[in-house]
Amino acid sequence: MSARRPVVGGNFKCNGDFAFIKTHTEVLKTIPKNNVEVYVAPSAIHLKTLADNLKGTHIEVAAQNVYYEKPGAWTGELNVEMLLDCGLKTVIIGHSERRRIMGETNEQSAKKAARAISLGMTVAFCIGETLEERNAGKVDEVNFAQLEALRAVLKEADWKNVIIAYEPVWSIGTGVVASPEQAQEVHASIRKWLGEKVSKAVADATRIQYGGSVNAANCAALGKCPDIDGFLVGGASLKPEFVQIVTTLGDVKK
Repeated sequence: MSARRPVVGGNFKCNGDFAFIKTHTEVLKTIPKNNVEVYVAPSAIHLKTLADNLKGTHIEVAAQNVYYEKPGAWTGELNVEMLLDCGLKTVIIGHSERRRIMGETNEQSAKKAARAISLGMTVAFCIGETLEERNAGKVDEVNFAQLEALRAVLKEADWKNVIIAYEPVWSIGTGVVASPEQAQEVHASIRKWLGEKVSKAVADATRIQYGGSVNAANCAALGKCPDIDGFLVGGASLKPEFVQIVTTLGDVKK
């Protein structure tokens, strides 16, 4: 098996209240401490509460977004320093909802990642194509353009702080899951791109998560793919099912 440590992230998106955070903390605490790295990303208003609740456990709390500027007059934004002040080490950047709905460009996503990495954070950098782009045969073109923006602002040594999350937009929240064959094909293409554009060492070491309607029923088949190093889970991360996903991946990747 790969020497890359499996990693599962849970993206709560814009869901939950403080009562949910309290009860779901107890669910998260039942996740076994195995060979899988685990992080969960609640809404910004719940970051500190969940971080405090999970203090002393093996589960990290991550942010769903961050701004690319230093502290200043950026109304409504959170900067990297604020995340660090909450004790956070990881941030999700470039999720398709940020790109497609909020209008975030490839370059803006890359700038956010570069600033977070420069201050020592790990970035889960999301990429992915729409159904129209897939049907037009542009899967690699779209994903590589998103990665190229990141490559342009990073040094080779910075990639140790990057997790790539491949999330086909057509599969996020739809219940439609890429087949293991489809997912593996794209993950392999991403790893090949890393080897050609960055270095073989980076390609071998970089973890690539799959995201898009991952659940307890399909995670084992996906996890058996050699270039899938884990998952970025959406809706299922809000349920006890998340525990089963982490446990199953740990068993598959032993």
